Amino acid sequence: MATLDELDRRILRLFTDDPHIGVLGASRELGVARGTVQSRLNRLQEAGVIASWSPTLDPAAMGYRITAFLTLQIRQASGHGPVSEHLTAIPQVLEAHTVTGDSDLLVRVVARDTVHLQEVLDRVTAHDDVVRSASVISLAAQVPRRTAPLQPGR
Repeated sequence: MATLDELDRRILRLFTDDPHIGVLGASRELGVARGTVQSRLNRLQEAGVIASWSPTLDPAAMGYRITAFLTLQIRQASGHGPVSEHLTAIPQVLEAHTVTGDSDLLVRVVARDTVHLQEVLDRVTAHDDVVRSASVISLAAQVPRRTAPLQPGR
């Protein structure tokens, strides 16, 4: 676990609030050397605090208007590996998590429409180790994906 000092927290807040600021802009805003900002960003990335510099894409804007959550029960003898590999090969599977409770995996998928969703569901459940599935369609995100509130000082 990375220990964050005040400068780290300020850098993270700045890039969270304005991802386009760049290292030079951040150094000017923070009043520190450009090299200091870059070395801090490198260290935060190496520590896994900054997980990605990729843009956050909106599936709905890309034509995937339906989001659904699936619960999967899988055969225990094979473990999670084979099903996880199968799910990774399906582009519409955005996430899969091992969970507690009656199910083994919680999977977030997207689809263009309900016909496409059925195709995605059929593909997900086509693996021999998937014993049972259930799905729910998201009507609206009440709290969208976020990480900013986790930052100390927010």
